[in-house]
Parts: sequence; structure tokens; C-alpha cells
Amino acid sequence: MADFAQHGLIGTLHNLRHRTTEELEQELAEFSKETPMSLVLPCLYSELEGTALPMIIDKLRHVPYLAEIIIGLDAANKEQFEHAKSFFAKLPQKHVILWNDGPRLLDVHQTLTDQNISPLERGKGRNVWYCLGYFLASGRAKAVALHDCDILTYEREIPARLFYPLVHPQMNYVFCKGYYYRAANGKLNGRVFRLLVTPLIQALQRTIGPNDYLAYMGSFRYALAGEFSMRSEVVPGLRIPSDWGLEIGTLSEMFRHYSLNRICQVDIADVYDHKHQPVAEDDPNKGLNRMSIDICKSLIRKLSISGTVFTQETFRTLKACYYRTALDMIDHYHSDALLSGLTLDRHREEATVELFAQNLLKAADAFLTRPEETPFMPSWSRVLSAIPDISDQLLSAVAEDNQSG
Repeated sequence: MADFAQHGLIGTLHNLRHRTTEELEQELAEFSKETPMSLVLPCLYSELEGTALPMIIDKLRHVPYLAEIIIGLDAANKEQFEHAKSFFAKLPQKHVILWNDGPRLLDVHQTLTDQNISPLERGKGRNVWYCLGYFLASGRAKAVALHDCDILTYEREIPARLFYPLVHPQMNYVFCKGYYYRAANGKLNGRVFRLLVTPLIQALQRTIGPNDYLAYMGSFRYALAGEFSMRSEVVPGLRIPSDWGLEIGTLSEMFRHYSLNRICQVDIADVYDHKHQPVAEDDPNKGLNRMSIDICKSLIRKLSISGTVFTQETFRTLKACYYRTALDMIDHYHSDALLSGLTLDRHREEATVELFAQNLLKAADAFLTRPEETPFMPSWSRVLSAIPDISDQLLSAVAEDNQSG
């Protein structure tokens, strides 16, 4: 049963009663006459061969209100791209595939590189960045939503509930973040959010004192959700990280640019499960190990930008405070799991917290010793200023890729 508490600084839109997806979609189809909508699907080619994405596409085929579906395809060669065109051809909506590893888009990327304004790191962040650039260039829609392509429990209510707060004429939101609880197969999931983000935000508040940004970040029920939506006017000014800090970075940009009454979060799923990243304890460049470092960097950078001064002593205090806070939370999660009949391995949970505590210090060391790092991708406003015809180049490259045999 959903609660109805408004406990944070942003609006929380609950699922207070179960409206059917069809009812929502009928309204969205009407709203789309005034506010056309685009959906972005960032994916790896390997996901076409999995179980989640084929099911997602089968369900999206029946969505009536989308003006456009923009598919960002990573890690695909020529033969795989041709297969991807056939794979997505079943979509009746207008759709395009950004073949990010194809020669035409690589030429566009080189044009940006020549001006020192290209994303430097491959991955989801760069994929999303190019998709948003195409969204702006096409001009077909006034709102865009994004969700991951590995959702094993996908339903059409996910995009419907993401779009609804942005396009309803009586709502005034420009950004909407999806949330849900993470449990599947009898286990409590969402380790990085539960064991790192939430206790770290609390520890930062205790260490550096009351802070509007931290209060804002603490308002999100699942800040690491890969599902969000925004109005088209938001997109040009976004500067997002190219690493695993994408979700935190996007929320931070919204805090910097907009009044909090223009930002909301919405319950998008009764149950949610997707591909789980390994912890990868022995490899700091993979899995939750890498993700935790990037997230810590993202939070530290944002606080620094707003004027917070960090020293080695601050970080040592923060690490100790985080560690104790996270261990206390494990007690609560364990009780929660017991009451709900879920399993939770306390040993693995505490071992993960120990890894995250060490990674907090690694992120701090990187911040203190490498201040020249610029992990943010440039905003599309800057790109368009530097290369006024880049939208035409991007549209042309994508059109030729999608039309060629």
C-alpha cells in the first residue's frame, strides 16, 4: 500500500490508487497534441540478445502517444547495427537508431573533439548525451523521457507515469525522477543507494552542517534510478558527467538551474528488477566498485562548486561518520527484510560498506590531488555555440545510417 507523505523538498507523486495504464495512455495521447513526447532508449548491442529488451520493445509497440523513439546503440559493429535495424523495425512509432560506433557518428564525434568539446569517456553518459543532442536537433517533441533497457519487470506504466507530470496542463514540473523499491527473488536489492548514497548524504550533513543541496538530494527516494523525464527547455543547459555519476550529476544540475517546485519524483512501478552489477571487489574499474567511486566524486564536486571547503581532515572525519551511519542502517534494513520475508546477508552488506568507505577516501584523494579533472560533458548550448551546424551534421549522419542498406 502506497503512503502519501510529502517528506522532502520536492513533490512526491504516489500511486495512491491503481489507475489502469490504458487510462493514463488515453490522457497522454490527448496531451500529446499540445506536448509531443520522445522516449530515449540507451542500450548496448548485447541487450538485444538478452531477455529484457525484446520484451520492452514488444510492450512499447502498443504505446499510442509517442512522437519519436530515439535509440542509442553502443558496442555494435556493422553487421550488428543491421540486425538492430531489423530488431527495432517492429516499432510502429517513428524511431531512429544512433549507431554510436558507426563511421558517420564517429566523424561527428571527431568534429567535436577538434574543438575540445567532445565527451571523453565511452559509456551510458555519452550515449545519453548524443541522444539528447539528437532530441534537440529533431525538434519533434517538447518532452523527453529515458529509461534503461535491462528492466526485467517492464510495464508500459513506466513511461506513462514518467511523462504524465510534465505534460498534464495543470502541472508545472519541468523534471521528473522515477522511483521504486528494489527487491526481487526474495532479496533486498539497491545496494549502492541503500549502503552508500543515503548514509553518505546523512554523514555529509553531520560533517559539514546543514546544506540545501544535501537536503534536496536526501528528498529523492531512489536517486540512482535510471528513469527520468524533462521538458525540452531543460536539455540545452545540462552539463552531466560521463561516468557512473550520471544520475547524481543530472539531479545536481536540476538543483542548480530550477526552483524546487518545478522538480518532482513519481512512483513508476510496483516491482522493479534489472541486471545486477557485481561488486568487483578486486577491480576498481568495474561494477559497484567503480560506481561507488564515481558517485562519491560527483557529490564532492557538487558541494565544492557551491563553496564547501574540503581538507584531508574533513574527509577522514567524513569516512568515519559514513561508516558508522551505514552500519546502523544495515540494522534497519535487516529488520525491514525480516518483516517482509526477504533475505539480507549481513556479512556481505557490511563487507560492501567497508569497500565503499575505502572508495570514499579514494574519491577524496582524486579530488584533492587531481583538481584539473573535468568529468562533465559540455552542455549542448555550448556545443551549438561552438559549431552552429552540428545539429544538421548529427541529423544527417543518423538519417544516412538509418536509410542505408
